[in-house]
Amino acid sequence: MDVDVTTDVVVSCPRERVAAFATDPLNAPRWYANIRSVELLTDPPVRVGSRMRFVAAFLGRRIDYTYEVLELAPGERLTMSTASGPFPMTTTYSFEDVEGGTRMSLRNHGSPRGFGAVAGPVMRRAIERANRKDLDAIKALLEAEARPGAPAQ
Repeated sequence: MDVDVTTDVVVSCPRERVAAFATDPLNAPRWYANIRSVELLTDPPVRVGSRMRFVAAFLGRRIDYTYEVLELAPGERLTMSTASGPFPMTTTYSFEDVEGGTRMSLRNHGSPRGFGAVAGPVMRRAIERANRKDLDAIKALLEAEARPGAPAQ
């Protein structure tokens, strides 16, 4: 069973700021609740073909996977796909100017294998909850940093 989840949030910050922060994989542990660490496997900056290793916890399990960047339109979109790991997944971040700031959309789609294939509806709901939590976290983090007198990142 395929899983396809899109979640968005409006962040009261300029699109360039939101996109730059979100598309830097080294920032992921700061706003993704489940990501424990990120290791760049290719030299920076991030570009099409860049690879990075993520270690995460999801549904009580440790997950180790590698993403490869498939598309990068700075300030607009980043698409990456798992090159290794238990759950083939494509993740897309997209950014657009809206009144009051930037709409950031996070889309995860893929075809779980093994237990994930059997538990597709559970996986979908878990991904939806995690995405909402993560987007709320990036919003809070970036908006707090944008307040006058806030410490720089």
